[in-house]
Amino acid sequence: MDTVPVYHGAITREAGEKLLLAAGTDGSYLLRDSESIPGVYCLCVLHQGYVYTYRVSKTEAGSWSAETAPGVQRRHFRRVHNLISAFQKPNQGIVTPLQNPVVNHVKASCSPGRNEGYDFHLQPS
Repeated sequence: MDTVPVYHGAITREAGEKLLLAAGTDGSYLLRDSESIPGVYCLCVLHQGYVYTYRVSKTEAGSWSAETAPGVQRRHFRRVHNLISAFQKPNQGIVTPLQNPVVNHVKASCSPGRNEGYDFHLQPS
């Protein structure tokens, strides 16, 4: 998870919501640790002034998946980066496509050399 620029670690739900509300744009998103379930992450997405939270976890087989809207088939991904890329497209079972990454700048500035050459701003491709 250390190579995921939008991962903010063990911040609280409230702290995550403040970061997203400060971003202020629909489709802003970040990942954080779940406060209630060890080993599970929360994909938090801003839409129309409200933060929606989706649980993201790693299966025993090593793939990543996210809980989505009821009736939407659960998809599995080899890497968290692939999961995020998939949810940047519309109609994937979350409230709005992931559009504006809220990057953990503290983590980025605290690990010199570790992510050399990695684009922390996730420019659209």
